[in-house]
Amino acid sequence: MSNTIVGILGLLTIVAIVVTLFRSKTQPAIAFIAWPSILALILVICGRHSFDDIAAMVKAGFNSTGPTAALFVFSVLYFGIMTDAGMFDVIIGKLMTLVGDNVIGVTLVTCIIALVGHLDGGGASTFCIVIPAMLPVYKRMHMRTTTLLRIAVLSMGVLNLMPWAGPTMRAASVLGMEAGSLWQTILPIQVFGIVLAIAHAAFSGWQEKMRGAGLHGKLAAQEGDVVLEEQKEVVQNDLARPQLFLFNIILTLCVIVMLIWDVFPSYLPFMLGVTVALFVNYGFTAKMHKKIINLHAGPALMMCSTLMGAAVLMGVLTSSMGADGKVISAKTMELPPDAIPSVVRCLAGIVSEILPSALGQHLPLVIGILSVPLALAFDTDSYFYGMLPVVIGIGQSFGVQALPIAIAMVVCRNCATFISPMVPATLLGTGLAEVDIKDHIKASFLYVWGFSILCMLFAIVIGIMPL
Repeated sequence: MSNTIVGILGLLTIVAIVVTLFRSKTQPAIAFIAWPSILALILVICGRHSFDDIAAMVKAGFNSTGPTAALFVFSVLYFGIMTDAGMFDVIIGKLMTLVGDNVIGVTLVTCIIALVGHLDGGGASTFCIVIPAMLPVYKRMHMRTTTLLRIAVLSMGVLNLMPWAGPTMRAASVLGMEAGSLWQTILPIQVFGIVLAIAHAAFSGWQEKMRGAGLHGKLAAQEGDVVLEEQKEVVQNDLARPQLFLFNIILTLCVIVMLIWDVFPSYLPFMLGVTVALFVNYGFTAKMHKKIINLHAGPALMMCSTLMGAAVLMGVLTSSMGADGKVISAKTMELPPDAIPSVVRCLAGIVSEILPSALGQHLPLVIGILSVPLALAFDTDSYFYGMLPVVIGIGQSFGVQALPIAIAMVVCRNCATFISPMVPATLLGTGLAEVDIKDHIKASFLYVWGFSILCMLFAIVIGIMPL
């Protein structure tokens, strides 16, 4: 089976997953398992891989998504405990006092929290900071949670250009230059992007206001101004611990600091936080602890199953196999000559072969325009370590320098990082926000694409990218 056919099959698999999700035929976890499994079976039948290879590839996929699954389970439990204990009631009260009935103020606060929270470059940790803090406010103000996610992901995409963030470091390593040097080149684009993210947040607030959002807006009047889920409020009355508010705030800050410190695995701070929070807020009672955990087990299990399904997707699509039968990491830029390239590497080869034949001289512009759609099909490692070197090589044959190509791929793709189902942090964010991945993509895709094109046009205007 040729690499071209494998790439085409990979594209069909991704299209099938997207169509299945958008038509609401099944849950994401099942789609992530079913279609890649069919692809894997085809690869085995055609002799490209053995069943042992597929098993090793799926195991590799679990290695990439397992930590995020653990992070999600314990972050849901932790923030659930904090909600039950009443910590967020006080915070929401303060925020509501600050913004009042100002819908635009809520969206601007969301943008600022996301920008500041993503200074560490960690998508999962930023979602854990932004979503739990702002989700109750959006519900109370009758605002769409898809708007909350879109504001967050655009803000995070801009901050993801920092030199210690993954995409910039990956692109710099491919170029053989310091990440700081690459960042200095794209810094004006990042500043423009930050301004654009704030403007988008204000525009999104205006949109929500026009549809009737607000404490006393049209939507509130239609719904009788009922405050969220009566049953949950009853539970909260029994479990509230207002006298421990200060302790819970300090504990939450400690968890966030440990996340930003980035010394421990991202899930460990939440594991420790859950343990301490249960003992301090609800004593040494197994029955009470079980009750608390059961309250939040449903969302945790649903999202964990989605991430486990994504492990199959990631394993089958992004794993290359060495001649010794071992999986080669997607971070490997050059595969050994006897290695079997992954499905997404084969897909990258097809994309690279198609692009230059028509628009070789304008390769940075073309790849910049296509970066957002391609982000839905490529994980970050495969995109930068698998596709970027190939595109740079093709560009050189047309006399196009490597730097503009890398800038186009970094800047434009970053905007779409957190709408891609191939990025585990995206699934974490949608789970925390209680939004289906298909609804998130529907609500954000065109905005993200337009945002990336505006950033690219700005880069062309100031001379960082050629036309």
